[in-house]
Amino acid sequence: MPTRTGPFRRLRDARRSPGLAGLTPLGLAGWVLLALGLLLGASRAAVQAPGPRPAPTALQPLQPLLEATPTGATLRLAPGRYQGPARITRPMRLEGGGQAVIEGDGQGSVLEVAADGVTLRGLLLRGSGDSQDRIDAGLRLQGEGHVVEDNRLDDVLFGFVLQGARRSLLRGNRVRGKALAPGMRGDALRLWNSPHNRIEDNHFQRGRDLTLINSPDNLLRGNRFEDGRYGLHAVFSPRLRAEGNQLERTGTGIVVLYSPGLQLRGNRVAHALTDGGAGIVLKESPDSLIEGNELLHCAVGLKLDAGVEGRGGLQIRGNHFAHNLIGMFFYGEAGADQFQDNRYSANLTTVAISAPGAGAAHRWQGNHWDEYQGFDRDGDGFGDTPHEVLLFADRLWMETPMATFFRNSPALELLDFLERLAPFTSPYRVLIDPRPRLRAAEPPPPSTLPTPSGESRS
Repeated sequence: MPTRTGPFRRLRDARRSPGLAGLTPLGLAGWVLLALGLLLGASRAAVQAPGPRPAPTALQPLQPLLEATPTGATLRLAPGRYQGPARITRPMRLEGGGQAVIEGDGQGSVLEVAADGVTLRGLLLRGSGDSQDRIDAGLRLQGEGHVVEDNRLDDVLFGFVLQGARRSLLRGNRVRGKALAPGMRGDALRLWNSPHNRIEDNHFQRGRDLTLINSPDNLLRGNRFEDGRYGLHAVFSPRLRAEGNQLERTGTGIVVLYSPGLQLRGNRVAHALTDGGAGIVLKESPDSLIEGNELLHCAVGLKLDAGVEGRGGLQIRGNHFAHNLIGMFFYGEAGADQFQDNRYSANLTTVAISAPGAGAAHRWQGNHWDEYQGFDRDGDGFGDTPHEVLLFADRLWMETPMATFFRNSPALELLDFLERLAPFTSPYRVLIDPRPRLRAAEPPPPSTLPTPSGESRS
C-alpha cells in the first residue's frame, strides 16, 4: 500500500500529537482560519493606528536675544528658525552662518535697523507683509555705517529699503520677491534720501525696480537684476555711478531723470522690450558719462530727452548698440552731446527722432556704422567720406506716431527704397559723422574704470 505524503501525512501527524488529540480535520481547519483572522486583524490595526504626530518646530523669539545683546557685541545665532518681525536699536553684529532663518509673520517688515554701525551676515529673511503703503520689506535700514553681506531675502514684497541710511555697504546678497505681477511687486532695492552707499555684487530677482530717489553719490557695481519692470530707476540722484551691472528681462533697463554728473560704465542691458522698452533712458541729466555699455535686443537702445535750455555735456563713447528695434531715439531740443567710438550693428533702425531738429546739435566722431557704404583707401581704419543718416519714408512714422504700426512693413519699406533710389522729396539729415570707423574701437578694459579712493575691486 502506498505511503501518503504531503498534507495528508502532516494532518495524520497532527492528529496523533498530544495537544491536538481528538480533533477532526474540519475542526483543525477552523482553528487555522481563526488564527489567520486574528493575525490579519492585528496587522490591519497596526497599520491604521495613528502614531504620535511630530511636534511642529517652534520659532524662537529673536527680539529678546537682540535686547539682551550689549552695545557693540556680536550675536551669533545657532542654526534654526527665529520669529520676526524684529528691530535692532543699538550697534551690534548679527551673524547667522547661513543657517539662521528669521521668519516674518506676514505683517510688516521682517527686520528693521534703527541705529548706526550694524553688521548683518549670513541670514535668511523671509515672509514679509504685502502692503505697499507700509513698504513691507525684508530689511529696512536707517542710520549710518552699516554692513550687510551674504544674506538671502526670499518671499518679500520689498527687498532692501534704505531710508536716510548713509555710508553703508550692501554686498553679496540675494533677493527674490513675491510671486506677483511686476506692477504689484515692491522694489528689490529702494533708496530714499540715502547718500554715499555702496551696492555691490548682489543678485536681485522677481522685483519691480531698483529705485533711488533723492539719493546722491551712490555706487552700484557688479549687481545682477532679472525679471523686473525697470532695471534701475534714479530720480534726483546726482553723481550716481553704475558700473558693471547686468540687467536682463526687465521692461526697461536704466532710467535716470534729473540727475547730473551720472556715470554709467560697463553695464549690460538685454531684452528690454516692454514698459517703454529702452536700454538706457536719460532726461535732463547733463555733464554725464555713458561709456562701455552693451545694449542688446531692446526696443530702443538709448533714449535721450534734452532739456529746453539746450544744456548737454553728455559723453557717450565706446558703447555697443546691437539687435535693437531702434538704436537711438532723440526727443526734445537739439542737444549738445558728444558721440564717439560707439558701435552700431544689426539694428532695424539706427537713429530715430521725435521731430525735425531733435538731436541736431549732437557731435559725432569715430563711430562704427554697419551701414556705412564708403571706402578706406589709405588704410588708416577710418572711412574716406563722412557717414550720413538720412530719413526718407521713415519720416512718416517718426513724425506721426499713429503710423508707427506700419514701421518696417513691406509697403513702407518699398516706399523708402523708391525714395532712396529716385528721391521725389528732400531727405532729412539726422546726423553726420565726418570720420567713421571701419573697425570697431576696443572697449575700455575694466581696470580703467575709476574707483573711489581706498576701495578695492576684490
